[in-house]
Amino acid sequence: MAYYYKLGKIPPKRHTQFRQPDESLYKEELVSSQGFSGVYSNLYHIYTPTVVKSIGQPVPISVKLVKDYAMQQTHLNTSKLGHTGQDFWEARKMLLVNSDVAIGVCNLPKEAKMDYFYKNAEADELFYVHDGEGYLYSQFGKLHIKKGDYVVIPRTTIYRLEWQDDIRLLVVESFSPIETVKRYRNQLGQLLEHSPYCERDIHPPQTLVTEEAKGEYLIKIKKQGFLHQYLYGHSPMDLVGWDGFLYPYTFSIYDFEPITGRIHQPPPVHQTFQAHNFVVCSFVPRLFDYHPLAIPAPYNHSNIDSDEVLFYAEGDFMSRKGIDRGSFTLHPGGLPHGPHPGTVEKSIGAKATEEYAVMIDPFRPLSLTEYALEFLDENYPMSWTE
Repeated sequence: MAYYYKLGKIPPKRHTQFRQPDESLYKEELVSSQGFSGVYSNLYHIYTPTVVKSIGQPVPISVKLVKDYAMQQTHLNTSKLGHTGQDFWEARKMLLVNSDVAIGVCNLPKEAKMDYFYKNAEADELFYVHDGEGYLYSQFGKLHIKKGDYVVIPRTTIYRLEWQDDIRLLVVESFSPIETVKRYRNQLGQLLEHSPYCERDIHPPQTLVTEEAKGEYLIKIKKQGFLHQYLYGHSPMDLVGWDGFLYPYTFSIYDFEPITGRIHQPPPVHQTFQAHNFVVCSFVPRLFDYHPLAIPAPYNHSNIDSDEVLFYAEGDFMSRKGIDRGSFTLHPGGLPHGPHPGTVEKSIGAKATEEYAVMIDPFRPLSLTEYALEFLDENYPMSWTE
C-alpha cells in the first residue's frame, strides 16, 4: 500500500484498552501480511470477529484448463459478451490461469443483487471497471467505484458490491500482494516525482459504515478450491475505527500520466502495479514519439520470460486489426509478435493515440480455461500474413 490512512475512532496507543459506552472493550483485530513483517492495519470491532454461528458445506470450485492447446497467438473475442451471470461469485468467469495469477471477467445486470459478503482468503484481487458504477462495502468502509477504476482489494478483505447500472469488470486474482511499483518509490515508500501517478490519485474508503444490528450474515470465503460458507450473528462491518497501510483502494486509469520519448518507449514505462511473477500496465492516450524518423507502431518483439495479455478497453487500437472493445489477446512467450501488416507504415506521421488498454505480463505460461474456448478467434494466429 502507498501510505498510512485511518477512519473512525481509534485509541491513542495500539493494543491498549479501548472501551465502548457500556465500558466493555472494543475488540481489536490485526490484519497483517507476510506474518508480521508486511503492511497491516488495526481494526476495532464492536463484536468479537472470531464468533461464528454455523459453518455450512463447502462448495467445490472448478476451473477446467485446456490440456492440448497449441502454442499460438490468441484472440479471445469477448467484445460482445453479455451478462456472465446473476450472482457475483457465479458471474466471475476465468479465461487465463497459471500458478501466480488468474484473469477473467464478471459482467452483471443492474437488477442483480449481492446479498452476502465475500472474502478471498488466498489471493489479492484487482478489478478494472470497464463499465458501470457503484460501491464496494467492506470492514474498511464505503468505497466509490466507477468506469476506468482499478479496484485493489487485499486478501482477507470482507466485502460486498452494489452497482447502479450494468457493470462489466476485468478480474485479476493474484496469489501475491498487488503493490505500487517499487522503482516509483523512495526508501520510505513515498511515490517519487517521476512516477506516473502519486498518492493524490489513490482513493481509499472515505466513509466508515458501522453496522451494529445482530442477525444472520453469510460470508462466502474462497480458499484451496472451495467456497466456504460461514454464518455470523453480526455484520463484519461492525467497526468503529481502523488505521494502517492495508485497505482496499481505487486508482483510475484516467489518472495515469504516460511517459513518452523521441523514439518508441518499451512497455515498462506503462507499468502500474507489480506482484510476484507478473506486472500490470496501463496504455492511455499519449503523444507519439517525436524523433523526425520515429515509427510510432511498436516493433516486433519476442518474449523470452513472459506471456503478454492485453485487454482492450477503449479507442482505436493502432497496431491491431479486428480487435474490438472488450477483447483479449494472448501473445505467449516463445513466439514473436508485433504490429499487423500495414499498421507500421500507417502509423508514421501520427501524432497521438486515444486508446486505453490494460496489459498483464505473467512470467510463467498461462493456460486457457475451457470457458475461454467459446471466444476463440481461429483466424488470429494467421492474421500477420501479408
